[in-house]
Amino acid sequence: MIRNLIGAFIGNRIDRRDGRGGVKGAAIGYVAQRAITRMGVPGMVLAGGYGLWKMRSDRRKQRKA
Repeated sequence: MIRNLIGAFIGNRIDRRDGRGGVKGAAIGYVAQRAITRMGVPGMVLAGGYGLWKMRSDRRKQRKA
């Protein structure tokens, strides 16, 4: 279940950055979730850290605007 949430989060961020949405974010999110789970616990920790870092940087950008 965590794998699906991470993949959805990654796909959402990619679609938001692109601005168009669609299959691209979903496909990259799917590939990312598979890669993360193949790496095991270190992969999940790295993905969680990356997600936290991106979330904080997005909030900082919103505050400045």
